[in-house]
Amino acid sequence: MPQKKTKHPLSSASLLALSVVSGSALADINQKVEDALNFYHYGKNGAVKFDLNTRWENVDQDRGPQKTANAVTSRLRAGLLSPVFHGIQGYAEYEGNLAMVEDFNSLRNGNTGYSTIPDPEKSELNQLWISYAGIPDTLIKGGRQRIKLDDDRFIGNVGWRQMETTFDSVLLTHNNQQIFGLTVNAGYIGNVQTFTATNEHIEAPILNVNYKVGDYGNLVAYGYWLDYTERENYEKSSQTYGLRMSNWQKPGDSLKLSDNYGLVYTAEWGHQEDYGHGATNYDTDRINLMGGFTAYNFTFQGAVEQLDGKGVNKTFDTPLGTNHAFQGWADLFLVTPRDGIRDVSGAVFTTLDRGSVVLSGIYHDFTDDTGRFHYGKEYDFSALKKFGKHYSVLAKYAYYDANTFGGTTDTQKIWIQGNINF
Repeated sequence: MPQKKTKHPLSSASLLALSVVSGSALADINQKVEDALNFYHYGKNGAVKFDLNTRWENVDQDRGPQKTANAVTSRLRAGLLSPVFHGIQGYAEYEGNLAMVEDFNSLRNGNTGYSTIPDPEKSELNQLWISYAGIPDTLIKGGRQRIKLDDDRFIGNVGWRQMETTFDSVLLTHNNQQIFGLTVNAGYIGNVQTFTATNEHIEAPILNVNYKVGDYGNLVAYGYWLDYTERENYEKSSQTYGLRMSNWQKPGDSLKLSDNYGLVYTAEWGHQEDYGHGATNYDTDRINLMGGFTAYNFTFQGAVEQLDGKGVNKTFDTPLGTNHAFQGWADLFLVTPRDGIRDVSGAVFTTLDRGSVVLSGIYHDFTDDTGRFHYGKEYDFSALKKFGKHYSVLAKYAYYDANTFGGTTDTQKIWIQGNINF
């Protein structure tokens, strides 16, 4: 059995004791910290940035040889943002994760007798980029960077894990002033630094065109051409095209019908085929529909997301997405099953105390893409409390009931974390 580590760094949980200080005193402390971290050069902002996240995670699975996993980890990101000089700005960021209790399989530590918690004890250069804003309405950014598009389903940073995913890439963002509300993101990704601190080489042009349709939401057309160039990843290659219309990103968003009521919706279709080094010919579709309404501080939603599957290496997959946010927080379906998956879900969200408290409850029912074979169901709950702009605590729970689906097991996950971000 691995020995528990007894390192005791300054943790976010202990620092969050600042929240008991009076409001005026805390605001004064925050202002002094902000002033110390921000600096000026020719009137343009530069800054020192840091993000400290300490988490306890427990994973209990009732079938298989793996023992219950416990992880206490503390992740620090520290970055330096330069001032803007003739339209040029640069950023460098270090990321390191410390495992204080390592009774879990991080996928890198060899503790395969435990259930998986993919938060390896590693350190890395998380971001290193230079941007240029000298062309009107256009930003060009090159280097290792965080990329998040739409709801992160196809291109995201996997921000829930301690070590995030970043991309060695060039990204051009153009906000068109001739067609107000039109934003074009076009880029090329040459390497993926994953949330498990590994690197995957890829040749991937990406295109995302977003048009804000007044108060009705955003209409998006996208194309992602992912060609993995290492043999072990060939079958992850794919080309994907799609259309999306949505007015919802987070609790509180809605099309207002009155001061206290509104509508929320998403309608999305995607098509995926083999591409590049992928040796298996296939074509699959994805449908993502959500409808709901807001009433006072509550949001109620019903949704269905279906990713088709037609056999081994013939499934609709999103290898660069933040997949934890979809199809259950227990993460049993990060990779689409060979027979596809249909996720029918219902959710309720509420915000309290002027938005500083966010409560969530979500129910999922999973089948194959025909609806005939039942994979199981899941219950997810979370409570987030923010203390001003810089501090937060989170409690989160997921329970997956595997039913009779042979590829998975009943799974319970619990998270408690504190975060400080300047």
